[in-house]
Amino acid sequence: MPPPIRLKDHERDARLIRARVLFGGAALVLLTMLLMFRMYYLQVVQFEHHSTLAENNRIHVQSLPPTRGMIYDRNGVVIADNRASFSLTLTRERAGDWEQVLDSIVEILELDNDSRELFEKRIRQGRRPFEPVPVMFELSEEQIARIAINQFRLPGVEVSASLVRYYPQQEHFAHSVGYVGRINETELKNLDPVNYSGTHHIGKTGIERFYEEQLHGQVGYEEVETNARGRVLRVLNRVEPVSGQDIYLTLDSNLQEAAELALDGRRGAIVALDPNNGEVLAMVSQPSFDPNPFVTGISFKAYGELRDSLDQPLFNRVLRGLYPPGSTIKPMMAVAGLDAGVITPKSRVFDPGFYQLPNNKHKYRNWNRYGDGWVELDLAIARSNDTYFYDLAHKLGIDRMHDYMSRFGFGQRVALDMFEETAGLMPSRDWKRNRYRQPWYPGETLILGIGQGYMQTTPLQLAQATALMASKGKWIRPHLARSVGGLQPIVDAQEPPDIVLRDEKFWEPARLGMENVLHGARGTARKVGDTAQYRIAGKSGTAQVVAIKQGERYDRDKVQERHRDHALFIAYAPAENPAIAVAVMIENGESGSGVAAPIAKQVLDAWLLDEDGELKVQYQTEAQREISEVRP
Repeated sequence: MPPPIRLKDHERDARLIRARVLFGGAALVLLTMLLMFRMYYLQVVQFEHHSTLAENNRIHVQSLPPTRGMIYDRNGVVIADNRASFSLTLTRERAGDWEQVLDSIVEILELDNDSRELFEKRIRQGRRPFEPVPVMFELSEEQIARIAINQFRLPGVEVSASLVRYYPQQEHFAHSVGYVGRINETELKNLDPVNYSGTHHIGKTGIERFYEEQLHGQVGYEEVETNARGRVLRVLNRVEPVSGQDIYLTLDSNLQEAAELALDGRRGAIVALDPNNGEVLAMVSQPSFDPNPFVTGISFKAYGELRDSLDQPLFNRVLRGLYPPGSTIKPMMAVAGLDAGVITPKSRVFDPGFYQLPNNKHKYRNWNRYGDGWVELDLAIARSNDTYFYDLAHKLGIDRMHDYMSRFGFGQRVALDMFEETAGLMPSRDWKRNRYRQPWYPGETLILGIGQGYMQTTPLQLAQATALMASKGKWIRPHLARSVGGLQPIVDAQEPPDIVLRDEKFWEPARLGMENVLHGARGTARKVGDTAQYRIAGKSGTAQVVAIKQGERYDRDKVQERHRDHALFIAYAPAENPAIAVAVMIENGESGSGVAAPIAKQVLDAWLLDEDGELKVQYQTEAQREISEVRP
């Protein structure tokens, strides 16, 4: 029998449908409420937050780097300038595969592999996010056109106009003014990230480095509205940058040129100071180099040639070159001996051509092997008699020598605003004990007395010691800046004390001896002095590069050119009223009086004589002015 057919329960079905409708309706209402609550939360509760995010996507702050201060010589001649240049920049965050973009740049501009390596090095250096990095400077019109045509292949790449440092004097002031270069990662960590935002260069050497803070200025900024691609639509706010301060140097372009011409391509250095105020009038180190390629990025090949050159053009001989001073220190030794009371102006020493310590057979040679007989102080300086100064050094002793020579600036940094300066070496007992673990020997005192042995000086130190002889011990540190931003440069808070002697008259015998070097009957540089329009006080020096065995003579034909003696000469003039002090060092020049002295005179003439070859009025004595006035 078939099962009974169940009748449909319409009431139960209706209840089920109503329950489902109610549940669906409730769920719909709940979801609608959640959506409305979320909308309320986003649009009302977090309105400020999301408005700021949206505004930040539209508004950007761009840095405005300041214009770097200019550098002039004392007469207003431009030494460091800023000139407009079109640069190629790349923003990594907008470039995508930036390495591929670099390849495209090289292909489009037809550059070599060295340029590609240089571009990549610049991109990889430390930088801030979304900051355009210059990869190439000084674009030509053709290069700009090629970039514009291929812009679709170069995302994140732009051509921008900017001011780039330029040195119109090129190599003439490279060692004194220095140059700027790209900021490296180490420098970036130590710089103010706000003030240097948008700046890609910083002073690397010389004045550019020492006065970086003053030359740089203060960064500005502008708020700009951009589109989705980062293109600027309009400027909303702008704060102008503050340009760096201009600097006027103490250097004189004409004197600098005269000094370079006097060197005539020789390896060497010349420093000229004003002994009355410490101003550096000329500062020449040759050979030199053009600093301009360092600004925009010198190629690896070009830098390698400069770095590996046997003549070392990158080496600043004025500040970093260390040379035995030779006989140039004999006037200072004379002042020390007089003040210490171990000699008088009339003290005599017999010179048979050598000197011997008591109970010692070793002979310390005089440059004149035949000797000068009985020698007093005046003649000892004029003739540069080694025997006299061997004896003086023995009487002084190393301790007093070290004390007096240190007062003249030897063995210490003497400059006020020159980063690269080396301290040199003024040896002492303690120095040798610490350096070699040996005692000081009497023979070392003797050779130190004629500027040989361990003693090492820079041309700047020799110039400063000469200025101290000219000013009778008045200490003023040499400096390159004459004014910064229209104001006087930094003042030295630790100026060394003046050299105060027991009696002021002790300066005169040494100064008179220096005059007789050029104007005395037996002076070593009398040929130079005979042609001078004024009186010069000077001293020649010859510094050994390689030692000569006892009993042997110096034979230039048997010595390689770079092993020959260095030639030195120091001078100040006019002797009666010093206005300029000069130190000349010629590498392997051999003769201080024969090679360096004529060069020193050319520098003195360039500063002291007028266009007619006459001594300028401001440097004449009253007697000379009277003579000039009565001349027809």
